[in-house]
Amino acid sequence: RPGEPPLDLGSIPWLGHALEFGRDAASFLARMKEKHGDIFTVLVGGRHVTVLLDPHSYERVAWEPRSRLDFHAYAAFLMERIFDVQLPHYSPTEEKARMRPTLVHRDLQALTEAMFTNLRSVLLVDATEGASGWREVGLLDLCYGSLLRAGYLTLYGVEASPRTPESQAQDRAHSADVYHTFRQLDLMLPKLARGSLSVGNMGPAAFWLLLFLLKNPEALAAVRGELERVLWGAEQPGSQMTTLPQKVLDNMPVLDSVLDETLRLTAAPFITREVVVDMAMPMADGREFSLRRGDRLLLFPFLSPQRDPDIYSDPETFKYDRFLNADGSEKRDFYKDGKRLKHPSVPWGMGHNQCLGRGYAVCSIKQFVVLVLTHCDLELVRADVEVPEFDLSRYGFGLLQPELDVPVRFRVRP
Repeated sequence: RPGEPPLDLGSIPWLGHALEFGRDAASFLARMKEKHGDIFTVLVGGRHVTVLLDPHSYERVAWEPRSRLDFHAYAAFLMERIFDVQLPHYSPTEEKARMRPTLVHRDLQALTEAMFTNLRSVLLVDATEGASGWREVGLLDLCYGSLLRAGYLTLYGVEASPRTPESQAQDRAHSADVYHTFRQLDLMLPKLARGSLSVGNMGPAAFWLLLFLLKNPEALAAVRGELERVLWGAEQPGSQMTTLPQKVLDNMPVLDSVLDETLRLTAAPFITREVVVDMAMPMADGREFSLRRGDRLLLFPFLSPQRDPDIYSDPETFKYDRFLNADGSEKRDFYKDGKRLKHPSVPWGMGHNQCLGRGYAVCSIKQFVVLVLTHCDLELVRADVEVPEFDLSRYGFGLLQPELDVPVRFRVRP
C-alpha cells in the first residue's frame, strides 16, 4: 500500500525469506538494507516483519506505549512455545517492579559484594582443590561456568549459616549441576524459537573480552596497568584482594572501554514489537511509514549502530581504546549523518524492555576479569589460534557465542 515500507516477499510462497533469515540473520538483513534502505518489510514464515535499521529512530519505537507496540505478547508466545507454559496472571510490569530495588537501586551494592565472594569461591577455590598447576580448559566453559555458578549462588542463595568448608563445597557442587543443566537448555534455545530471548549473556561476554585481550597484547598491558594503579590506589593489591568495592569498579575506564568494544562487536539481540493497531511510524529524518496491525517490528542494532562504517572506523576490528577520549576519559560522542547518536551501542535492549540486570551484569563481568588477571595465569594453548566464527544460530539471543570453544591453559597463582 502507499506509505508502507518497501515489501520483499522472497521467492517461496508463505515461507518467504524464512530459510535465509534462519541460516544467517545478520547477512540476510545486511543484504536487504543494501537493497531497500534502512526500513523494509520481509515475509518470514507467514509473518510480515518490518525491519528498522536507522539508529536515530530506535528511541521513538522503544518508548511507544504497549497499546501501539507490544513486547509482552511475543514474550508470552515464546514462553508457551519453548516451555509449554502459560501464565494467565503473569504481569511483566509487576515482576519488573519487584526486581528493580535489587537489580537497580537499594540492594545492588550488596548483590555486587555477594557476587564477588561467590566468584572467588567458584573460580579460585574450585581450581586449587581440583588439580594443582596448569589445567587445559575451554575458555568459554571457564567463563560461562564461573559466572553462571556464582550468579546462581548470588541470586538464589547458599547453604544455611554457619558457613563451613563443607557447606561451601556443597554450594559449589550444586552450582556445577545447575550450570550443566542450564547449558543443555541454552544449547537447545535456537532450535526452539527465533526471537529476543536472551540468556546467559555474562559468560559469553567474558569469553570474548578475555579472548580479545589474549589476542591483543597492547590491550592486555593497558588493562593490567590500570588494575595495578587502581587496586594499589585503593590499598587493595591484586594478590591480597578480598573485596572489590563499587567505587573501585567504577574507576576503570580502560576496562570499561574494552567491555564496551566487546559488546559492540558481539551483542546481537533482536528488539521486537508486535504492532497492535494500524499506525503511522515517524522516522527521525521526517519520513513516515504506515504499519499494519498484526505485523511484527524488528530492530537489529548489531548492524547499525554497532557495525556501521558510517559511525565506526574499521567496524569489524577490535580496538580496545575506541570508547576512550585522548585524555583517558570515557568517550560517548559518536555521530551518523552529522547527528550525535543517543545510543552508540545497544547490548542490553532499550526502552520499556531494557534489561534491568545490566548494572549487575557489567559489575559481574568486570569482577570476573579482575579476578582472572590478578589471581590467575591464563594463556592460549596455541598463540596463533584464530578468533572463532560466530554461531550463526545465536543471532537475536543476546550475546553471540563462538562456533567452537578456544583451548586455554589456566592456573591459580600460588
